[in-house]
Amino acid sequence: MAEVITKNWYVIRAVSGQEAKIKDYIMSEITRLGYADKVEDILVPMEKVVQIRNGKKINKEKVYFPGYIMIKANLTGEIPHIIKSVTNVIGFLGETKGGDPVPLRIAEVNRMLGKVDELTMTTEHIAIPFSRGENVKVIDGPFNGFNGTIEKVNEEKRKLEVMVKIFGRKTPLELSYMQVEKL
Repeated sequence: MAEVITKNWYVIRAVSGQEAKIKDYIMSEITRLGYADKVEDILVPMEKVVQIRNGKKINKEKVYFPGYIMIKANLTGEIPHIIKSVTNVIGFLGETKGGDPVPLRIAEVNRMLGKVDELTMTTEHIAIPFSRGENVKVIDGPFNGFNGTIEKVNEEKRKLEVMVKIFGRKTPLELSYMQVEKL
């Protein structure tokens, strides 16, 4: 009978600005050493940012949590050691000196991943229930509980741009339909 390997999400602290390189290097190192079955996923959460340069809009992806890489793995045996020995890896978030890395709680993982990915899969063919100028409440993600106004509806990406007041300043958020409800 195959042994059931439980995998948990952990957060690797890394040098800011190097996240994608470090992620690739960790993956290749773990594969090279034959531990690929113990690592399910390594993520660098990204957000799309529009920058205006020379009057042109440029879409860029920006790291959402600079200096942090999420990994879903079974961190037993050599694996934490392999990851920590990768250049520019500082260590694991929440680990005690000489102790084991502390896994994220499911609630934290869902909050960080926005639980959006699996939800958007199932709603692919639903007409957009929202329109520009409508007031909505954010019901999921880090801005849960905030109210805002829909600025843009992006059909292709199935996302809404919602203008929310955070600390008295208007801030645009890109959210999926599943993350908001009509007021």
